[in-house]
Order: sequence, then structure tokens, then C-alpha cells
Amino acid sequence: MDQQTIMMFVLLALFFGMFYFLIIRPQRQRQKDHATLMSSLVKGDGVITIGGIHGVIESVAEDSVVIKVESGTLLKVSRGAIGYKKAPEDKK
Repeated sequence: MDQQTIMMFVLLALFFGMFYFLIIRPQRQRQKDHATLMSSLVKGDGVITIGGIHGVIESVAEDSVVIKVESGTLLKVSRGAIGYKKAPEDKK
């Protein structure tokens, strides 16, 4: 093999390494964190849906969650629709 071919393989390996560490690995970490969030949902947790709805979990089923919004309305949403868990607010 000549030097140009070796350099091409090195650059190609470097490109794939950067692609993995900049795109694939962070995405896998986000998926893992979201799966952990989904499995840790319990009644009483404050949540925000991916649509921006804020509420408190009233009940949890295998693939859905019922959340209560400020007006008292109950909404049944898919577990995957839960975007974030609210941090517990300090009660004074």
C-alpha cells in the first residue's frame, strides 16, 4: 500500500470515530435517560409533556399515564409523551 491509501484509511477511520462520538453516542445516552425516566414515573410526580402540558401524574399504566392539569382536567397520554419530570418544588 502506498502512503496516500494509508492516509485515506486513517482519515476515514477518524471521520467515523468523530461521527460516533458526536452523534451516535449522545443519542444513545438520551434514549437511555428517557427510558429511565419512563420507568421511574409514579403517582404524584410533576411532569411536562412533549407538547408542553404541565401536570401531575394521577395514575400509571403499562403504556399510558393519566395526568391532572391545573384546571383539574384529567388527560390520558402515552408514556412516550412525557418529556420531563419537574423538579420537586421547595415547600415553605
